[in-house]
Amino acid sequence: MLHLWGITADLVNHLSAFDSAAQTRDNTLTIPREANMRIGFISKRLASTDGVSLETAKWARVLQRMGHTCAYLAGELSPEFQPGRVVPEMHLHYPVARATAQRAFEGEAADPELDAQIEAQAAPLREAIRRFLRDFDIGLVIVENALAIPMNLPLGLALTDVLEEMGLPAIGHHHDFYWERPRYQRTRVRDLLDRCFPPDLPNMRHVVINSLAQDALRRRRGIESVVIPNVFDFAMPPSGIDEYSADFRQAIGLSSDDILILQPTRVIPRKGIELAMELVARLDDPRCKLVVTHLPGDEGMDYFHRLQAEAARLQIDVRWAFDRVGSQRDWRDGRKVYALWDVYPHADFVTYPSYIEGFGNALLEAVYFRRLLLVNRYPVYVADIAPKGFRFVEIDGVITDAAVAQVRELLADPVRREAMVAHNYEVARRHFSFETLEALLGEVLKDLIPK
Repeated sequence: MLHLWGITADLVNHLSAFDSAAQTRDNTLTIPREANMRIGFISKRLASTDGVSLETAKWARVLQRMGHTCAYLAGELSPEFQPGRVVPEMHLHYPVARATAQRAFEGEAADPELDAQIEAQAAPLREAIRRFLRDFDIGLVIVENALAIPMNLPLGLALTDVLEEMGLPAIGHHHDFYWERPRYQRTRVRDLLDRCFPPDLPNMRHVVINSLAQDALRRRRGIESVVIPNVFDFAMPPSGIDEYSADFRQAIGLSSDDILILQPTRVIPRKGIELAMELVARLDDPRCKLVVTHLPGDEGMDYFHRLQAEAARLQIDVRWAFDRVGSQRDWRDGRKVYALWDVYPHADFVTYPSYIEGFGNALLEAVYFRRLLLVNRYPVYVADIAPKGFRFVEIDGVITDAAVAQVRELLADPVRREAMVAHNYEVARRHFSFETLEALLGEVLKDLIPK
């Protein structure tokens, strides 16, 4: 199976541009530059296009603009996360950690032997964490989701013990929690989960990415947290189609007259891709082609095969483009591979019919690239995104005649289309920008490290 490793080159370039752009903007830094800290990001993996890695890169860039320096510790690091140290045993896919997690969540009976195994596996991780903190002179730790999702139980125990022992100020950046996932509902390690996922420590502040998670953390654990949403640098507009990306449509067999409807997500059930297929079918226009960008297989291949059968039943044209779209520009088997950011400018419409999302990175990406968007009203969208005043085609779990008509009208009306995407860009710039992240992070740091 193919794996997508590494932050996209386009995203790295985009984030790097923030440095020079910020020099020309009137930035009011919440934390003065004299208060320089060496900040250590710790995670299971920082080397993919998942939300954790992408948001970590954004946090690091903003913290650097605020005058701090960063170092990284994880089971895997892509080149963008340097300086740093790799400890393979910290990885979410480390075989021993995976076997331990499988045993921990296959039943509910107490298992003293399992407890002893987790403790034994945590011991070398404690020392690796201590060594990283000493060698890189870390003054503040930011833990990226490793204390929220128990894919690596020994790492969660080791992090909790070291942070409690050393008393370093720390931020737990929690993208989602174990109780949100069915596979973690039955467990043999309830006490460990209650202590470490996440830990309630006096030297730790907790950050979540949506208000529903904030409410759940308070209700379940009595722990207060701050909501910091996912962000994009809306002060730096996208570059658009260039020489490399100009032939993407041709590469996947589309003409300039085709209507490219983009589904820029993984192929997993919660993404609701069958709703995107139904939309294409009901538009009843042979020019409409659904392009799915990401690999199937994260949660098995059954869903992918069901979607293939559904596409055949509906008699629609679906382009599974995961062999031509990767984490960065590349050449594979003699063929050009495009980054996801190369694809968005070619899209005429974006579908985002997810049933559940922790936040919605692809939603912000579509807004950033000024694309029209259909969104299923998933809970976090209803709670935290819709109230901001975006203008999308909205559905509530089903494709309605009204939604189909609205999409058809927008595709045919460039003036209305431009007004809608311009409005959405401005709303996102006000609420989900790097400047928003800087202000919110500044408040957390002031609370954690008062002058």
